Amino acid sequence: MVDRPSTDAVTLEVFRHLFTALAEEMGAALKRASFSPNIKERRDYSCALFSPERAAVALGDHMPVHLGAMPMSVEAALAELGTLAPGTYELYCDIAGHEAAGMLAELTVTEGAGGSADASGGGEGAAEPEALDAAAMDQVMIDSMLAFPAETDGKGNQPLEPEVLADGTKVFELTASVVPWEKSPGEVVEAWAYNGQVPGPQIKVDLGDTVRVIVNNETPLGTDVHWHGIHTPNDQDGVSPFTQDPISSGDTFTYEFVADEPAIGMYHAHLHSQISVPNGMFGVFIIGENPIPYGETISDVEIPADLVPDLEMPMVLNDAGVIGLSLNGKSFPATEPVVLEQGDWAAVHYYNEGLTVHPMHLHQMPQLVYAKDGIPLDHPYWADTINVAPGERYSVLFHAEDVGTWVWHCHILTHVEREEGMFGMVTAVVVTEPS
Repeated sequence: MVDRPSTDAVTLEVFRHLFTALAEEMGAALKRASFSPNIKERRDYSCALFSPERAAVALGDHMPVHLGAMPMSVEAALAELGTLAPGTYELYCDIAGHEAAGMLAELTVTEGAGGSADASGGGEGAAEPEALDAAAMDQVMIDSMLAFPAETDGKGNQPLEPEVLADGTKVFELTASVVPWEKSPGEVVEAWAYNGQVPGPQIKVDLGDTVRVIVNNETPLGTDVHWHGIHTPNDQDGVSPFTQDPISSGDTFTYEFVADEPAIGMYHAHLHSQISVPNGMFGVFIIGENPIPYGETISDVEIPADLVPDLEMPMVLNDAGVIGLSLNGKSFPATEPVVLEQGDWAAVHYYNEGLTVHPMHLHQMPQLVYAKDGIPLDHPYWADTINVAPGERYSVLFHAEDVGTWVWHCHILTHVEREEGMFGMVTAVVVTEPS
């Protein structure tokens, strides 16, 4: 903590600017909530002001900002804020993973009339914003879209082949480590990964298999592996210190269980998960056959009894940590397009390993939701937008009927577009003429 500056109190416009800037980064929903006195859910979002040297100013370590029934008036909160010297400050959300996902903004405080401090964008004496060049904004957006698909190093979700022992036990090996990961062209981050990839490798086994997974921990923190949605004995659930001791840095632990129930599950760290999971330590785990409703007629659409999907794939969603807003570990334009021929069927398993809900929208191709968290639905249904909350899995089927490039994205629009162009949680289904 450093001493409070001795400049005049920050104006009310500065305080409002702080909230407005943060709200813009957090999305429209948070922006609507910023000053509402009627929000029923009370949550603390801690934010802080830091100088360029990242030394805390005015309030020391952090200032709790309550969204919801405000615990104080704006004027009282302004007094709590204290004073700021003229300069440039960084405003960010310090909930784990949110800053790295882009929830930050820059605040410039200048000397206003009478020596008081003003923030850019509010108050007397603030500089007028430059006029926006609409044509330039259009071109930036178009250029960013036409960069798709862009090549980057590294690919996640690669199938992990087991060693099969004489008794039929399938042995897999996972190594957790911190590795460079190119999530978008030229943007390389320090990811926490299994076997050097984000998402980690796919594990797929048959119903009844005995599964052994050897986990090597090369991260700086203790870890474990939780088999999310996978039936295991309690001592194999991967929640240290309750079900096992942590796997210390440099150590190895072996999990073993029978895959005795079908599952569309996932695996991820549980200890220090607020660090390791948003930063990349997650993967897909499937047991048994895909529970497609073969031969059923749903809303007048018949699913062929002999259907063999031309594509079956996971789509792992993330929104936090160094990986940030992404599909299968990549941010647009580095997301991989899905290429199908006209008449093909595709089965997709959505996995949300992020911190917020994502409504996944596929243009012009209704998605048949046939399983939730791997559990087949008694009444499958069609939808064009599937709301996937953290920890959830949805299995969908769609039919590529019309030729063209069809955009597929999260419909929280700030997760896909920004002033610098398209980014984040966007890909496309490219449907070609039959060969």
